[in-house]
Amino acid sequence: MNEPELPPEGRPVDVYLDLLRIRMDTEDYRLLLSVVEPVLRAIEEQTLPALDFALDDTRDEALPQEVRDEAALVIATAVTGRLDNEVVELNIDETGPVRVVTDAATASDPVRLGEIADYIRERQRTNDELRGIAEVSGLPTDI
Repeated sequence: MNEPELPPEGRPVDVYLDLLRIRMDTEDYRLLLSVVEPVLRAIEEQTLPALDFALDDTRDEALPQEVRDEAALVIATAVTGRLDNEVVELNIDETGPVRVVTDAATASDPVRLGEIADYIRERQRTNDELRGIAEVSGLPTDI
C-alpha cells in the first residue's frame, strides 16, 4: 500500500489492525489485541525497555502461531510504519527454527536471510559463552 492510499491522519498500524479485525476470527483478534496493546502503548509513549521482543515466552504457550505471527507483524508495522513486513522462518542448526520479521525485499533475498541466520548463530554462541562464564562465577544464567 502506498502512502497516498492511507486515510488522512491514519497510521499504518491502525490500517493493519482494521484489516486484521475483518480477516481474523473474533476471539483470535481479541487475543491478538491483548498481546499487542501494551506494546503499542509503550511504543507510543516511547517507554520500551529493550529492542528485542519475544512472543515465545512461557506465559504465551497457549497463543496460536498465527496470532503470534500477526502480533509480530502488528508490532513491526508500528515500529517501521511499513505494511510490507513478513514473517520468515529460518532453520538454524544451533537453535532450531527461528521466526523473524523483515521487510518483503529482505524476505525474498536468500543472501540477506543467510546474513540474518549468521547473526542469530553468532548471538547464540555469545549467549552460551556468557551463560558459561556466569555459571562458573556463581552468577545468574538467565540471559
